[in-house]
Amino acid sequence: MKKYIFIVGLLFPFGISAQNILGKVTNDKKEPLIGASVYWLGTTIGVATGSKGEFEISIKDISNKKLVARYLGHSSDTIEITNQTFVEFHLQETQTLGEVVVQGQRDGVIISDIKPIKTEQITQTELGKAACCDLAGCFETQTTVQPQTTNVITNSKELRILGLSGVYNQVLIDGFPMIQGLSYTYGISSIPGTLVDNIYVSKGANSVLQGYESISGQINVETKEPDKTDRLLLNAYMNNFLEKHFNTNYAFKQGKWSNLTAFHTVQPANKIDRDNDNFLDLPLLTRYMISNKWKYGNEKDWGWNSRIGLRFFNEQRIGGQTFFNPESDKGSTTVYGQSVNINQPEIWTKTGYRINDKHNIVLFASAFHQQQNSFFGTVKYNAQQTNFYGNIQYELNYSKHDLKTGISYRHLKLNEDIAFTDTFLLRTYAGNYQRLENIPGLFAENTMRFFNNKLTWIAGVRGDHHNQFGFQFTPRTLLKYDITPKTIVRANVGTGWRTVNLFSENIGLLVSSRDIIFAEQLQPEKAVNFGVNLTQKFETKNNNLSGYFSADFYRTEFQNQIFPDYDTDPTKAIIQNFTGTSVSNGFQAELYLKIYRRFELKTGYNFLDVYRKIGETIQLLPFNPMHKVLTTFSYKPLTNKFHFDVNVHWYGEQRLPDTKSNPLEFQRPDFSQPYTIVNAQFSYNFKKFEMYAGCENIFDFRQKQPIISWQNPFSPYFDTSSVWGPTRGREIYVGVRFKLEKK
Repeated sequence: MKKYIFIVGLLFPFGISAQNILGKVTNDKKEPLIGASVYWLGTTIGVATGSKGEFEISIKDISNKKLVARYLGHSSDTIEITNQTFVEFHLQETQTLGEVVVQGQRDGVIISDIKPIKTEQITQTELGKAACCDLAGCFETQTTVQPQTTNVITNSKELRILGLSGVYNQVLIDGFPMIQGLSYTYGISSIPGTLVDNIYVSKGANSVLQGYESISGQINVETKEPDKTDRLLLNAYMNNFLEKHFNTNYAFKQGKWSNLTAFHTVQPANKIDRDNDNFLDLPLLTRYMISNKWKYGNEKDWGWNSRIGLRFFNEQRIGGQTFFNPESDKGSTTVYGQSVNINQPEIWTKTGYRINDKHNIVLFASAFHQQQNSFFGTVKYNAQQTNFYGNIQYELNYSKHDLKTGISYRHLKLNEDIAFTDTFLLRTYAGNYQRLENIPGLFAENTMRFFNNKLTWIAGVRGDHHNQFGFQFTPRTLLKYDITPKTIVRANVGTGWRTVNLFSENIGLLVSSRDIIFAEQLQPEKAVNFGVNLTQKFETKNNNLSGYFSADFYRTEFQNQIFPDYDTDPTKAIIQNFTGTSVSNGFQAELYLKIYRRFELKTGYNFLDVYRKIGETIQLLPFNPMHKVLTTFSYKPLTNKFHFDVNVHWYGEQRLPDTKSNPLEFQRPDFSQPYTIVNAQFSYNFKKFEMYAGCENIFDFRQKQPIISWQNPFSPYFDTSSVWGPTRGREIYVGVRFKLEKK
């Protein structure tokens, strides 16, 4: 209760000193001028404008009350201050400058000095340092996000932050919750890397605008903008397993409209079984995806603007024993196989009307439907899900405040049908599971700036009403303080909650021979997250050395958590609410150096202490390395003709599920062994063509025969949940990109 009182207390606004003049500097098109100089005539007292052209300057002890605004390439202007408390400069662009073309390349990872929330922006520069076949592969060079395999047989993955399951961080596509429920299992793999423009990663409880779920963090994937991307992109990729990827993007612009059409396909690899356990080391994957994104106008301009997205993908995954035939062996009790077939159409729009610089109205709406038919050995799992998300948001920019408020609505309808084709394993959870969620909500969030923009405070709150669990209150607050222009401290605290989609979010439960026992009615998961981080940037005068140091600590405390109990009985997974002590402590430190504009070196360390307390016993949650180190190195000459990239991952030991009650031959150690993975890639540019080749897991480390009781996949001890490391070993790949840049 004290934590809630503390959070709510932070939501009261501060007053603004009457001895300050507030204002804004724009150009003749009413676009804000960032970094313009505003000062009192005849003095050295001045400030620079912020991200919206805004400023605040003290009038105390000023005798000559003439305020001057200047900006490079524009005529300066002077306003005499009498009784005004707010002034606005409109600077005219000068015609004396000829055309200046500045060419350069964005940094791979950008940590904004302006955004109140510490956000790592992963750009296309960084994504080009690895193959990035899909979204799950876009984090090979990142410390914050850890891709984790949830089913080794079909190679489904999740994205973890702070050592917690991927369900606790919110994954957004262009700001929309498209990865949710049934789409959680394979959704992140359905987004091709060639369609990704930027990825924004933030830790902890974030803004309340997008919802109530982001407990451990948020990942927002921004796809390429039709009016800013290449006219044509062709990409082809193949690895040594003979898995093939083909991608095509085509963009055009006509007046205020622009369009991007993208096609993506994956064709299956050969059958590979290096450790001779009769199971495929990687599934046979076939995928087709087509998307279409329309854009009208510009969000910063007055009047209408809109983005509309359409996407459809079809996917088939086949895994299991090497002699499994999906046409004849589905549900077989003699040949073990897994097959997943997915169809998903989706649509979304972000449409806004900007009344003027102060007032804006935006509509967010999205919908998707997923049809999934699958077999996991003798478990038949067919499911259908329909999602709708709507959000109407009003934005008001006034003085030193940015207020956003509105209403939201979520609808989820999920139907899961589970049946068994065997009778000898005595599993009891077959049946039809239906969920219907309707969640209207209200939200408000205010961003406030003080002390000449040195202090930024975000105070947000939302209330949502769940049709089954009633009213849920979600307060959050974030602070940012600029100690110096290059030394920034941020802190945030807030609550989060979510409802559980047990089978789709824990697909490994359907894979093994364990019985699933529901001990009680499941309640929403709830947690409080708080954290603090420090970012220190630096550069030498000649710019031969630049970079940043970042350190942060986040703690998550659950009031209720649902995590399958694999330890009480290794033949069962017990599902129940856990209201005792469940904690995640995460510390991360990262150092990035750019040397002579050619060399880049980054090293990051993660410490994760994720545990439950049962009575007086502290129980570490499985599959979390307490210690992890990532080091990356890149070299790119000033000509940008080629670049060479290496990343090294070291993982400490991880606790594994308890198997002591199994027969001796089916027991596994309590902890995994530490291991190291080294990846490298070389890319070369031929004007419109780029060739790239690389090797992942150069030293071929593998967890051998990871499946328990692989000799008899229909025994009570068959289990795939003890997978803690790579299973397919070294992967060599080559690819080519062809680009026609926009005119």
